[in-house]
Amino acid sequence: VAVNSVGTIHIYIYPSTSMGGISLYHRFCSTALLLLVGGWDLPTRSHNSASSVLAFTTTTTTTTTTTTTPVRSNLGAVQVNPLFQPRRRFIALSMTSSSSDASSSSTSSSSSSSSQQEEKEQDTTQQPQQYHATDGSVIVTIDCKLVPEGQDFVPERLVDGVVLHSDDAPHELTLVLGQGNYLPGLHQLVATQLPDVGDTVREQSCDAGWGRHDPDLVATLRLAQSGLDPNQVQVGTELVLSNGLQCRVTEIQQGDDDATFTIDANPPLAGASYLATVTLQAIYETPGLVDIPPYNSDDDDGETDNHDDDSSQQQQQRFQVATFALGCFWGGELEYMREPGVVGTWVGYTQGQVEHPTYQQVCSGTTGHTEAIAVVYDTTVTSYERLVHLAMARLDENKYLLHQVGNDKGPQYRHGVYYHTPRQQRVAQQIVDSFGDDCVTEVLPATTFYKAEEYHQQYLLKGGQSARKEDDTTIRCYG
Repeated sequence: VAVNSVGTIHIYIYPSTSMGGISLYHRFCSTALLLLVGGWDLPTRSHNSASSVLAFTTTTTTTTTTTTTPVRSNLGAVQVNPLFQPRRRFIALSMTSSSSDASSSSTSSSSSSSSQQEEKEQDTTQQPQQYHATDGSVIVTIDCKLVPEGQDFVPERLVDGVVLHSDDAPHELTLVLGQGNYLPGLHQLVATQLPDVGDTVREQSCDAGWGRHDPDLVATLRLAQSGLDPNQVQVGTELVLSNGLQCRVTEIQQGDDDATFTIDANPPLAGASYLATVTLQAIYETPGLVDIPPYNSDDDDGETDNHDDDSSQQQQQRFQVATFALGCFWGGELEYMREPGVVGTWVGYTQGQVEHPTYQQVCSGTTGHTEAIAVVYDTTVTSYERLVHLAMARLDENKYLLHQVGNDKGPQYRHGVYYHTPRQQRVAQQIVDSFGDDCVTEVLPATTFYKAEEYHQQYLLKGGQSARKEDDTTIRCYG
């Protein structure tokens, strides 16, 4: 967010062009519209210039040509939050709020703090019982069928398990519980309503990923003060903020002195849901995978062993971790999410010297870390060899560039394969060496993997790109 010398507020946001934005669209819309209505309750800095304005444009398509009209709306004092961390927890963002989400504003009034405390206590009392951990220590296999709820909801199939008719066959899914790859509502349903293998829930309403319809993303403005031509403002007209963010006019009211109009920046499918029918088929306890274990020279991963024994050790050997650095971690993660046999992914930072680095620190190129992807995979479905070949294929000619993948340059974008076991070391070295001496992809022991901030996890799925297994549509890292 930047305020220029004349007081115009420019909001730089990376919105998805798809309606399938599961999280970031919802989160950044909140930031933009809360700025518009001045409704923020975190520690903020104020820009109190009387000339503070928000620039946006309207787009109408009533004729064969598109008309774009600039608008300047006087907002008075505007509260600007530099951290983009709204207090209110959104369903689609995560099943658990972060510590910053739960914190109270040091500048809020006592009555506001009291209200927030009551809201927090109410949320706590409404939390359902949780039967399974959602910290990455449990992997489940389920039969799943997600049928659109309501006649107006036609889904874009971004994840497996979505069907169009109630009599369609269910999909078998295996996933790390609570760690992305599928709708957050599905993870929550399994964790809280299916305690035992064989249990089934039928036609349970499940959030479709766009979150609830949030009233904080709705604002009413005076038409006379907007600078708009009243003939252009009609119900259904799209208002486009100067950064490209779209709102819709949902209501126009004629008053005695002035007309008002209401705009809504919620995703068009906010509030949409599926009817979920889910059966819990298997539970695998894998506590050793929670923290992405570093290289262990004594570890025999047992990838080729027989997995008939359901002991904890055999379950641990069945599900293994692989770590890759392929430049910007968004696209590489989605590539692996689409791979059959991959049951969970995280993006994060590894091979550096600073403990618990932030994204900003890593981007400086001074911490020694590289952006990386941790992949949890089922050895009965795919192999480590396959995953390494997939990494090298994604790198393509970039494998010959030092500290660079595409237009991303710097040590934080260097590419590498980081092995966790002696067997992984042998496989990785053999495959990387096959590309000749000019290949600069590093092969090193896996070190501590620090998970990146929540908003980076499954970023492109949240932005509306498909994570269905074997989907071959082009992965767009920047739009």
